Amino acid sequence: MKNYFITGATGAIGSALIPILLDDPDTQVCLLLRAASAENLAERLESLYRFWQIGAADVATRQRVRVLRGDATRPGFGLDDDAYHQLAADSTHIVHSAGNVRMNLPIEKARRSSLDSARQIIALAHGCSHLEKVEFVSTVGVGGRTHGLVAEEWLLGDRGFHNTYEQAKAEAEEIVRGELERGLPLTVHRPSMVVGDSGNGRIIHFQVFYHLCEFLSGGRTFGLSPNFGGARLDIVPADYVARTIAWSSTTTASTGRIVHSCSGPTLALPLTPLRERVREIFARSGRRLPPLINLPTSVFKGILGAASWLMPAEARRAVRTLPVFLDYLATEQSFANHRTQQLLAAAGLAVPAPEQYLEQVLAYYLDRSARHA
Repeated sequence: MKNYFITGATGAIGSALIPILLDDPDTQVCLLLRAASAENLAERLESLYRFWQIGAADVATRQRVRVLRGDATRPGFGLDDDAYHQLAADSTHIVHSAGNVRMNLPIEKARRSSLDSARQIIALAHGCSHLEKVEFVSTVGVGGRTHGLVAEEWLLGDRGFHNTYEQAKAEAEEIVRGELERGLPLTVHRPSMVVGDSGNGRIIHFQVFYHLCEFLSGGRTFGLSPNFGGARLDIVPADYVARTIAWSSTTTASTGRIVHSCSGPTLALPLTPLRERVREIFARSGRRLPPLINLPTSVFKGILGAASWLMPAEARRAVRTLPVFLDYLATEQSFANHRTQQLLAAAGLAVPAPEQYLEQVLAYYLDRSARHA
C-alpha cells in the first residue's frame, strides 16, 4: 500500500493530482488542510469531494482519504506529537505542492510560505520510516530575470527576480538542493503558468492566467492594450502536471532531476495572436468588448494608472496588479523542456500544445463566470 502525504490539495495542481492517485486502489492519501475548526475541516474536505465528483456513496474511495488540520509552514505542521509521529510512520510518498502564488507579497511573507514549508517537508521526510520518494513543486519562475532559455538544472548565482514569489521559490530550491546532495530521494517539479484540464477545462480556482486573459480581452482596460512585441506566454494544463508528478513518484528515474512541466520554447504562445484568440472566444461567449487601441507600454501604464481612480474598487485592485504581469512578460525568456520530454517519453506523457486545450479552458472559465455574474 502506498501512502501519500500531500500539501496543497486545494490548489490547481494538488486537486488535479489526488484523483489520479486514487485511481490506484492500493493508494491512500493524507491531506494537510488549513481550517478554523474541525467542522470547517470537514466542510473543506466535502468541497474537494464535490470537485473530484466523489459522491457520498463511493465509500471505498473516501475511506482511502485522510485529512489533517494543520499548516505547512508551522513546526510539525501544527499537529500534536501523536499525529505527527503517525504521519511519519505511515508516509511512503510526499508531495509538496502548497504555496501562495501571489506575486506581490512582502518578501518575508513570501519566504514564510515557501521556505518555512520546505523546511517542514524536509524534516518530515527525514523522520519517515518507509519513505520512497518526495515530489517538490517549485516554478519555472525561479529563472527570474534570466534572458533566453531557462535550463532544466539547478540555477546558481545572482539573476534578479520579477517578484517576491519567484525569489522565495528560488531560495526554497536552495534548501532542497542541499538535502538532495545528502541523499534524499527527491524530484523538483517546475511548472509554468497552470491552467485548467486539457480535456474539459476544469480547475478548482481561477488564477493568474485567467486574470491575464481578462486584461488581454481589453474588457478591463477600456480597450487599451500595450504593444507586446515578441513576448510569449508559457502555459501548461493542470492534468499534465499532475500526471507527471504521479508518474515521477513511482520511479527512481526522476530522482535528483529538475522536471520542467511547461510548453517549452516551441509551444509557448506569442502574446499578440493569443490576445486575438482570447477576444474571439470571449466575444463568442457573449462578452461585449471595446475596440483595441495599441499603445507603447509606458503610455499604457500611465493612462491606465490615472484612469483606475475612476473605476469601481474591485476593478481598480485588478488593474493595479497589471504592472506585475507586464514586468513578467517583458523578459524575453523561454523554458527548456527537452530533457523532461525525453524522461517522460517512458511514461507515454507528452506535453500538449496549448492550441489543443485553450478553447476548453476558456469556455469553462467563461461559463463559471457567467453563472456567478
